[in-house]
Amino acid sequence: MKLVNHTLLYLSAALFVIIGVWAVIFYYSMLDEVYDSIDDGLDNYKMLIIQKAGSDSTILKKNTFEESNYSITPISRGQALQSVERYSDTLMYMQNEEDFEPVRILSTVFSIKDTYYKLDVISSMVEEDDLIEDLAYYLVFLYLALLVSIYLLNFFILRRTWKPFYTLMQRLRHFNLRQPRPLEVPETKVSEFRELNQAILDLLKNNIEVYNSQKQFIENASHELQTPLAISINKIELLLEENDLDEEKALALSDVIRNLERLTRLNKSLLLLTKIENRQFAEEESVDFNELIKQQISDFSELLEFKQISVQLHENGHFRQSFHRDLAFVLVSNLLKNAIIYNVPEGNIQIEINADSIRIMNTGTAQALDPERIFHRFYRSSAHQNSTGLGLSIVKAIAELYRMQVSYSFDGMHGFSLKK
Repeated sequence: MKLVNHTLLYLSAALFVIIGVWAVIFYYSMLDEVYDSIDDGLDNYKMLIIQKAGSDSTILKKNTFEESNYSITPISRGQALQSVERYSDTLMYMQNEEDFEPVRILSTVFSIKDTYYKLDVISSMVEEDDLIEDLAYYLVFLYLALLVSIYLLNFFILRRTWKPFYTLMQRLRHFNLRQPRPLEVPETKVSEFRELNQAILDLLKNNIEVYNSQKQFIENASHELQTPLAISINKIELLLEENDLDEEKALALSDVIRNLERLTRLNKSLLLLTKIENRQFAEEESVDFNELIKQQISDFSELLEFKQISVQLHENGHFRQSFHRDLAFVLVSNLLKNAIIYNVPEGNIQIEINADSIRIMNTGTAQALDPERIFHRFYRSSAHQNSTGLGLSIVKAIAELYRMQVSYSFDGMHGFSLKK
């Protein structure tokens, strides 16, 4: 969710609460004002009726509401002394509405010539149900109007305010650490954005320096290791060619050569893995994996024949992907080599190629490997301690580089799948 919409969401929730609280306060405040206004009108009407009763005795006979808003009923002196002026709400049948409607009644007493009377004055009042309903409609309209207004403000004003930030994010997405060009930060008058721009420039500068330093160190270290390793292997091989070595020394020197060769492979694999993770393979082309797999099967034909392993290739589709050709070669080579090395004599390899996936299955141990660790660096099964443990790690690194999914499964055969 974008920051602008995230802000709008919180504002919407806050407005809902604020308007709800405000509506309750407004409703009771308005109702109180309505009651005050009606009570003032009833009190004034009462005074007018009492004044008129003093000069016109005919109205003292008006003891029903009917066509007027008051009624006068004679009472005893005792009842008069016990009466208290009060306001009350009740329902009264209205002819025009043909229903009972709420009214406000003022009940009081007065006396004329030692005769006591009870006076009831009524006034129609607002219906609370209608008032709540109307208020709810207007509040919903107000809430929606505020939301639309805030959204428009977000779209036209805040979006423009945040434009330098979005521009910076877009340029960062296209920034390439392998081909560093000076990052052009957008001009802005907002101090926070200026500080962000400067912080990013400083961070990128440090990262570029560290990246170049690590890249140079790895390349130099790999190169410096390869030369003495090759020299050591050659010298030991020359020693083995001498005839004066006994069998025990020859076996010891053979072990040394084997370990040095493993160290050489390990050095090359780690260098390759580091280059993949640093995304140092920029050139890409359309690679036909069907032809590449066929080529690799041909290259491994002698090893396959030696271990008497049969290969079945099922081409259900054409798998083509934009790839660095060398990495595509390493990817297929490592998967096939893994299927051959960890296979059993007279075993079987089945390769299934679809338009969006490649699956390589091989016979081997009767137990499944650990799917959580099999792609980790230096993971080796106990039966193959001479392995570097980096082949499948390289496969996973290449797959992730090109946003492909690699997975392991076991259903009697060990299977490795690549999916676009």
